[in-house]
Amino acid sequence: MIEKNNSQPAEKSWLAPTISHAVSGTVSLPGSKSLTNRELVLSALADSPSMLVAPLESRDSSLMIGSLVSLGTQITRKEGNITILPATTDMELNVQIDCGLAGTVMRFVPPMAALFKGSVTFDGDKEARLRPMSTTIDSLRKLGVIVEDEGRGTLPFAITSNGVIAGGEIEIDASASSQFVSGLLLAAPRFTKGLKLRHVGQSVPSLPHIEMTVSCLKARGVEVYQPEANLWVVEPGPIHGKEVVIEPDLSNAGPFLAASLVTGGRVRIKNWPIETTQVGKHFVAILQQMGSTVSFDGRDLVIVGSDQIKGIDIDLSIGGELAPVIIALAVLADSPSRITGIAHLRGHETNRLLALTTEINKLGGNAKELEDGIEITPTEKMHGGIWDTYSDHRMATAAAIIGLRVSGITVSDVSVVSKTMPDFVSMWSSLIGAN
Repeated sequence: MIEKNNSQPAEKSWLAPTISHAVSGTVSLPGSKSLTNRELVLSALADSPSMLVAPLESRDSSLMIGSLVSLGTQITRKEGNITILPATTDMELNVQIDCGLAGTVMRFVPPMAALFKGSVTFDGDKEARLRPMSTTIDSLRKLGVIVEDEGRGTLPFAITSNGVIAGGEIEIDASASSQFVSGLLLAAPRFTKGLKLRHVGQSVPSLPHIEMTVSCLKARGVEVYQPEANLWVVEPGPIHGKEVVIEPDLSNAGPFLAASLVTGGRVRIKNWPIETTQVGKHFVAILQQMGSTVSFDGRDLVIVGSDQIKGIDIDLSIGGELAPVIIALAVLADSPSRITGIAHLRGHETNRLLALTTEINKLGGNAKELEDGIEITPTEKMHGGIWDTYSDHRMATAAAIIGLRVSGITVSDVSVVSKTMPDFVSMWSSLIGAN
């Protein structure tokens, strides 16, 4: 049994290294957070045991494991792999679940927890209480689950269920996060009537994450399809246990790929999947637009930077989690950039649009927050100072990228990288040759 350890490391400031040489190195990425947590949920709901090979070990995955253990799932770790024995839903629960700051926990676990009889309370870090949750809460109520949230539409909230979810047809507004759709789809095969889920409202951000969820379901024998835009259908039936090899986390490749552009260097990412549903795959095309040369050497991705970083005008609605890396590169580019389609980042770990704009301008940059993005005008006036992280891992890695060229940037709390990449500092130092 894996003991829950959901605490974050103590706060730790970190001086982002500045270098004058071109980086040259190889990076082996940890497993994908998005895939790890989806496969953990499906394994907990499966009809037989599962094994995850090379899953992510981070705060987010630890929080997910802790929540599933609270629901009766048996999880063991051996030699870096995880074995999951599914929970039985014939017991009555009265438990509390710590979501930390993990969106996948707060949005994936409530629908599956409703398959158990009893009460489950969800809460998390203070920053998590600011993240939008009304869509999850409203959808659970439409499914017949009692939810007590005192009208907040955020954490904390408690659900009470009789353990049987009829399912059927419901409508939700998932314009704030694709995770609202994925959370329902993951549990839907266990609904008596399955689920016919329609999104109503503005466009759903990060659609590749829903495609990932659908792919994971299909791989476990679930009948799921999308007959039209904004409509997903999941038929009731078993979720099969299986062995799943977790791909490297391509979103976490961003800072290391960016280092090649900033320094005019060469970076090799081991075992880059040729075919994948991960949104991080789009880094390849985006960074080529910004001046890099990309090639494949066997199963490895090799990226080579040039003597300049080109500004970019891009709609990143397909994958807002890529935005902090692209924005950090835009700060160092030789021409202005405009990154749009990312209004939903205001509801992530922090309000990323405001946070990035604030920190860039605080250090002498020129960033303007737009209705749905950020506009960056490069300047030679950037200088060192304290870069606040707002409890957001991608704020820390964005600072590391800018710090390669702008000396004296101190990241206020680099421990936030534990969310998805606990070894980031050592991996970064190894790549760029810093002590």
